[in-house]
Amino acid sequence: MQTTPLLERWNRWARGHTGVIDGALAAVLALFGAALHVADARSVAGLFVTLALTLPLAWRRTRPVVAGSLVALAAYAHLFVLPEVLPISAIAVPIAVYALAAYAPRWAANTALPVAVAGGALAGVRYFGYDGRTALEAFVTATFVAVFLAGVWAFGRVRGLRLREMDSLTERNRLLELERLKEAELAATQERTRIAREMHDIVAHSLTAIIAQADGGRYAAATNPEAATGALTTIAETGRRALTDMRGLLSVLREDTPREFTTTPGVGDVPALVEQMRTSGLEVEFSVDGQSREVPEGLGLSVYRIVQESLTNVLKHAGPRARTHVRLDWRPDTLVVEIVDDGRGAAALVEARPGGQGLTGIEERARLHGGRAAAGPRDGGGYRVRAELPAPAVSP
Repeated sequence: MQTTPLLERWNRWARGHTGVIDGALAAVLALFGAALHVADARSVAGLFVTLALTLPLAWRRTRPVVAGSLVALAAYAHLFVLPEVLPISAIAVPIAVYALAAYAPRWAANTALPVAVAGGALAGVRYFGYDGRTALEAFVTATFVAVFLAGVWAFGRVRGLRLREMDSLTERNRLLELERLKEAELAATQERTRIAREMHDIVAHSLTAIIAQADGGRYAAATNPEAATGALTTIAETGRRALTDMRGLLSVLREDTPREFTTTPGVGDVPALVEQMRTSGLEVEFSVDGQSREVPEGLGLSVYRIVQESLTNVLKHAGPRARTHVRLDWRPDTLVVEIVDDGRGAAALVEARPGGQGLTGIEERARLHGGRAAAGPRDGGGYRVRAELPAPAVSP
């Protein structure tokens, strides 16, 4: 059902000012009841009962148990103290019964039903059951009043259930929104972690290769100018490649909507990586066992970065004459990546400093795909990095 803007504004205002509305209602009923009482020149006790029946209604929604209890006490006092019926009670009592059923806790709402039915039956007998009426007429009158109050209670109960359902939906929506915000925050954190890992791999690998080539070129400059020129060429190519990769990462950071950066090397780029390390002065052998196959892009990137990080650390730590073997072992549902060198195995794969990313990054990449990774010195010297990654074939 559509509502007009004026009605919508009123509903919005009313929801935020229930105390004002109920206070105004209680004041109007109190004045109306007092005016009727004065006009009929009734007793002072009747005036006090009138005020006791009406004024508590100002808290019928904010303090329904207190308001309902006060009205109930006033109504029963009315039955046993006053000889005549107060017209205002026919309005105040149903309002209090409705408020208890709709806004009070369950125990209070359930208690209100028998109290209201009993009071209604007594009122029917007390004020309408005599005066020459038969017992049957008194019974019918009492039953009518009791059923009327029970009906008012039922309407209030339905309203209360509806309000609780709306509150539950509101709370559920709030929790869903909170969960959505937390998921977005977690996704942003994971994206920052992923980008930081990629930046580490790119920068560490490139700088290590550049330093190795610069050292080699410096030593060769005096005796072998051609080798020095080749080293400078390799340095330039490595720097350009790193700059391109970093620009791809920075373009992702500048965009509002995260996306995969364009430079995503995979398993097929490992041979080129091995060749690049050879030009940096590292003696590397590369072999493939089993039948290679297409794997998910994320898994391919992790394989490439694991090999890259391992070879970079060999170049940094294993000594100038270390020989390295990179092996990819394709098994039915697993890809084993193994990098073994025969250099000085005492050198740590990762420097012992806060924030070291080498082995930690390798282990994180393996766990990301449900695999595992291990690294450690070999017997007799050298170092081994081994990662086992689930590698189901990509469906065509």
